Amino acid sequence: MKKYGVNELRKMFLDFFESKGHLAMKSFSLVPHNDNSLLLINSGMAPLKPYFTGQEIPPRTRVCTCQKCIRTGDIENIGKTARHGTFFEMLGNFSFGDYFKKEAIRWSWEFLTEVVGLDPDRLYPSIYLDDEEAFEIWNKEIGIAPERIFRFGKEDNFWEHGAGPCGPCSEIYYDRGEKYGCKKPGCTVGCDCDRYIEIWNNVFTQFENDGEGHYTELEQKNIDTGMGLERLAVVMQDVDSVFDIDTMKAIRDKVCEMSHKTYQTDALDDVSIRLITDHIRSATFMVSDGIMPTNEGRGYVLRRLIRRAARHGKMLGIDGLFLAELSKTVINESKDGYPELEEKKEFIFRVLTQEEEKFNKTIDQGLAILADMQAEMEKEGKKVLSGEDAFRLYDTYGFPVDLTEEILEEKGFTIDQAGFEAAMEEQRTKARNARKVTNYMGADATVYDAIDPSVTTTFVGYDRFCHDSEVTVLTSETEIVEALTDGEAGTVFVNETPFYATMGGQTADTGYIRTAEGEFRVEDTVKMLGGKVGHIGRVTKGMIKIGDKVNLGAQSGVPGSIKSESQLIGTPPMEPKQYFKAAVVHKNLPELQQELRNLRKELEELKQQLINK
Repeated sequence: MKKYGVNELRKMFLDFFESKGHLAMKSFSLVPHNDNSLLLINSGMAPLKPYFTGQEIPPRTRVCTCQKCIRTGDIENIGKTARHGTFFEMLGNFSFGDYFKKEAIRWSWEFLTEVVGLDPDRLYPSIYLDDEEAFEIWNKEIGIAPERIFRFGKEDNFWEHGAGPCGPCSEIYYDRGEKYGCKKPGCTVGCDCDRYIEIWNNVFTQFENDGEGHYTELEQKNIDTGMGLERLAVVMQDVDSVFDIDTMKAIRDKVCEMSHKTYQTDALDDVSIRLITDHIRSATFMVSDGIMPTNEGRGYVLRRLIRRAARHGKMLGIDGLFLAELSKTVINESKDGYPELEEKKEFIFRVLTQEEEKFNKTIDQGLAILADMQAEMEKEGKKVLSGEDAFRLYDTYGFPVDLTEEILEEKGFTIDQAGFEAAMEEQRTKARNARKVTNYMGADATVYDAIDPSVTTTFVGYDRFCHDSEVTVLTSETEIVEALTDGEAGTVFVNETPFYATMGGQTADTGYIRTAEGEFRVEDTVKMLGGKVGHIGRVTKGMIKIGDKVNLGAQSGVPGSIKSESQLIGTPPMEPKQYFKAAVVHKNLPELQQELRNLRKELEELKQQLINK
């Protein structure tokens, strides 16, 4: 068996499914688009939900992806075991009302046995308890003996999430050999040990659950599959864990070089080495997608990852700033699959360095104060740090409460979480009561006061409503940031703007600010001190960052000069003849959309016929 690298395996998977008529789509951003149910993309299927639900028409009825994902539910275990990680890549092939079980099973088997060359005798499929159709395919068509096909119940092999589409699963396990086993009698597929590892999951979406346990057959059946790229690499490279596969080992080795430590020499050092290796991958990819360190939401997840990595770097004895340098290795190992990492590297390094510098200013002081608190607790025979003390560390010294909790846990202490939350809520109440009503998104103006006084904006909207400029400053609702991403509210400042700002009198312009990667909806335009013009609004797609070249379009006007004595109508303003033509077309849009759907379906059927020939 050839030991393929991670980048090879990713390409092999996408190429294989392209040969089966799939459209290989670029990985979606880690930031969910128009999906408030998720903080971060955590599966291959997550960004494709609109295609499964029918909200959007897929670009093709067959697609495949290698999707970057982040899961932080088990963040406390990162580093402590070789199993857990926050960042991973999920390979997947998907069918939207196209092929179903027969093709999905056949192709997964073909890829594993014929393309990457896994031993068929070491592969074991599982099916849902009552899925006889899947059993027949595995047994009769693939040729797997009945005793090698494992039947599991709903908990393991039936995918559903309350009401809505659902269906049985068929997983494929690989026997890694006795050296990875638990040595217990009866150890087989489904055991918790590391011998039988699940590498592929085929989900057959064929039922509709009404939410009360009643299932009806779906007219349009879908396929949703997932295979962890890192997990496949573990099998192909025959290594102990994901931290030993080629791309992650390179990062791990760099951590060891920086710290002058040797992996698998000291157990506590190993925890720190694994944690840093994992967290720098997540942080690099998150920043690349425009996520900025903040105190809320996905920004807080990023801040926590960066600061945990920075602290464990100190524990390993790494002097000074190191995360940006380590990120270079992440980028070098992953740029084949994600070229945007190379394109945005300077931006990534800047964000990581700034956050690490902020943390370094607080950590030494915070650690000293926490050590004094620990000593006092030991003296008094206490095991719980008061919520007030934990909040004082957070509020006065900028020491994250989760870090306080983590450090105390290492020494056998805990914190009064309820007391901390009560102190936090008291502070929030005081802030709300003291807040002044302003034009700045209903929030305190301090974020704008922190902008360099030299920043100013020139108004160029006397003779135009569209203009190209450059982003000079970005703020969230609470702080100056390097970037804003999909769904985030904030304020954009540029060198020159065609947007009229509120100054008492005329209503401020609204409109759009567009970049090569994103779009910002301007909901208000405000004139501020020092001649700055703030474009207040929200990112509607992609991201926008400092230094971006942007196109600004004010909706109160037209893109260009108005001819003398001309007549215009509508929004945006246009000549009457053009306007009435557009009105007629608009009425026909629903019918045209349906026609387009039908044509796409016919085209896909013709493509499939050609492939089958």
